[in-house]
Amino acid sequence: MVLSNRVLRGVAAGEITLVFLRWPTPLVTAGAQLRTAVGLVRVTEVVQVEPEQITDEQAHRAGFSSAAGLRSSVDKHGRGRLHRLALRYDGPAEECPRPLVRLTPGERAAVDRRLARLDVSSPRGSWTRRVLDLLRARPGVRVQELAAEQNRPVSRCKVELWQLRELGLVEPARGGYRLTPRGVSYLDG
Repeated sequence: MVLSNRVLRGVAAGEITLVFLRWPTPLVTAGAQLRTAVGLVRVTEVVQVEPEQITDEQAHRAGFSSAAGLRSSVDKHGRGRLHRLALRYDGPAEECPRPLVRLTPGERAAVDRRLARLDVSSPRGSWTRRVLDLLRARPGVRVQELAAEQNRPVSRCKVELWQLRELGLVEPARGGYRLTPRGVSYLDG
């Protein structure tokens, strides 16, 4: 699951308690604890909603000035159904070890399909497994280093990392990127 730095800072400060995301299928469930750049963030609720159900009060809790502004933003980002997530800051990440995640066969098959689509649609062919393996070997690698090693433009590598973040397989880590527990579980097969 991808949360912007603006949202993460707002959650850590207690200013943001809701986020609205479009997903083809939900990437987290209520009770999940996410390791983020600001620390541990708990998802306390995941509810599918219709855009017209968003209230101004909910928009304020999500860091927007109005429901109309929030609706406009979610229409521009992501695909699929709209979900409202309630978030709570649980403190610095160092206090808790990274949780073990086990993918169900259905979840693994869905990730396989999405990665295969990314590979097939890329002019350079299969790239997803190489990037995931590299992030496993070198957690925290910076996007500039990743681009240089692959002789690719930095902007293209950023797009590819964003695509892997949308699947919940990688996350930002101290100026670079690393595998999430979900990503480690996927590679462990």
